[in-house]
Amino acid sequence: MALPPQLTATSSADVLELHPGGSWTTANVKTLEQLTNAVAEQLDRSKAVKLDMAGVRELDTLGAWLLEKISRRATLAGHRAEVTGVADKYAGLIDEIRQVNRRNPAPAPTLNPAVAKVNDIGRSAVGATEDVSAFLQMLGSLFMALVGVLRRPRSLRLTSLVYQLYRVGFQAIPIMVLITFLIGAIIAQQGFFHFRKFGADSYVVDMVGILVLRELGVLIVAIMVAGRSGSAYTAELGSMKMREEIDALSTMGLDPVEVLILPRMIALICALPILSFIGSMAALYGGGLVAQFYGGMGPEIYIARLHDAVSVTSFKVGIIKAPFMALAIGIVACSEGLRVKGSAESLGKQTTNSVVKSIFLVIVLDGLFAVFFASIGM
Repeated sequence: MALPPQLTATSSADVLELHPGGSWTTANVKTLEQLTNAVAEQLDRSKAVKLDMAGVRELDTLGAWLLEKISRRATLAGHRAEVTGVADKYAGLIDEIRQVNRRNPAPAPTLNPAVAKVNDIGRSAVGATEDVSAFLQMLGSLFMALVGVLRRPRSLRLTSLVYQLYRVGFQAIPIMVLITFLIGAIIAQQGFFHFRKFGADSYVVDMVGILVLRELGVLIVAIMVAGRSGSAYTAELGSMKMREEIDALSTMGLDPVEVLILPRMIALICALPILSFIGSMAALYGGGLVAQFYGGMGPEIYIARLHDAVSVTSFKVGIIKAPFMALAIGIVACSEGLRVKGSAESLGKQTTNSVVKSIFLVIVLDGLFAVFFASIGM
């Protein structure tokens, strides 16, 4: 039967003698901490410490470390510490514990500010290269999975596709309508407020129609989808990666891209143009309400002016962008989800990166399309 741990302290002529005894093991951790804390003040007052371990009957790593802490505390205070009575069977353990954390960590080298800046630029360039590589790799994997589905149409997960379309498209309609309605109303209100000074109230309809159909309708919807659905894709795939479900699919002989990613991508590409159309209509309706109640412009005049100002080309310019933006959002979201390492911190980091990179890429694509359509006269 194991004896309870003990620690007897006797002081004579500025020398503190400590006599540990009994079982110094993990099972008695609470008692051991109380015993070592009880002699802390005496350790600080004594000029020398003698630790006699002859009475220790059982010892493990925890107990050896607590006894070593007593010795180190006396040494750090500038006092002499002596350890005696160590049993032969515990000598190796005591020697190993004495070597732990003996070396102070080397101070971090201080870099020249210019060198540090160049180092940061280099690391950013490497990170950007890895992002582009992951993007292209995901694009290639999607293309190969799509080719496989075209060759074997029955391999398409139709149930998963319909479910993802419901989540990404149908469930997103209320928030998209609300946001785009408010955007259209705000643009119209600001237009009437400023254009009224020049007697150009009618041109507010031109501004609302062209901005909404060509740019803001699809852009606002794409940003909302990146924050809503893109982050969900990253979190879902990242959680599967953490639980090794994706590796399990590969072990079963199934392609994770075909099973998990392709239905999500197809649903996103189908849903974003529809959401952009609905959002654009909501924005135009919001602008019409503001024109009626704030600008004093009747619905008939608003619709007639909108018909004269907006052409089918403006509508096509906005809708053509939507599938490409959806493709960019989906690729970034899925690739970031597959880059999750295995911790909650990594999952949160990759989800944040997914949203930020998706929104950045959507805005860049919008700018590139604007330059392209302007160059071809659309």
